[in-house]
Amino acid sequence: MLANNKKLKKLMMATKRKLITKTDPKSPISEQYKTIRTNINFSSVDRDLRSIMVTSSGPGEGKSTTAANLAVVFAQQGKSVLLVDADMRKPTAHYTFNLTNTFGFTTVLTRQKTLREVVHPSDVDNLDLLTCGPVPPNPAELLSSRSMEEFLVDVYADYDLVIFDTPPVLAVTDAQVLANQCDGTVLVVSSGTTEIEGAQKAKDLLQATKGKLLGVVLNNREVKDTSYYYYYGKR
Repeated sequence: MLANNKKLKKLMMATKRKLITKTDPKSPISEQYKTIRTNINFSSVDRDLRSIMVTSSGPGEGKSTTAANLAVVFAQQGKSVLLVDADMRKPTAHYTFNLTNTFGFTTVLTRQKTLREVVHPSDVDNLDLLTCGPVPPNPAELLSSRSMEEFLVDVYADYDLVIFDTPPVLAVTDAQVLANQCDGTVLVVSSGTTEIEGAQKAKDLLQATKGKLLGVVLNNREVKDTSYYYYYGKR
């Protein structure tokens, strides 16, 4: 029992760190997420940005944490936001928000339930969450299906902005499939982890799909003489 309690406490602390924009909105790191939000808004001044895809070149670079915190700061700005866990290989959003994952994105795409039946309201004002749902055998096919087109029509009717958390670009084709269906893509790279060649290849693959790369988030970079850890760079 004691071991289980320690594991639960550790999970809760990890979740708190992941959603720092919610738990500590005035922290330096939260301010950096707001800077990313501002730069994204400036990158689309000539048109409405309704959908953003967040991905990385490889695993463990922080793309899910970035997607969740961006969803929070956009919701704090007053936009109605839907965060979609589109990582059908290794979904994590239900852990971050402490939700069940019985039904979700895949349930909607396979027409077993409607969006409104499975969406979860979060405890952040203006932010809803759509967990992944059961992991399917054919993620890329689902993302390129007619159901996906219908899904986008539905979410645009209900939300100002939808943010997709997708698998890493170099691991599977899912992100490439979704990139040209979204209004913009944010690529997350990790300082000291992501190889330059990998980041460049991920960028090339995304641009080959004719998707709009909004910029890159450099994650896990500690800047000297300041407590800021996240930096956003336009291309």
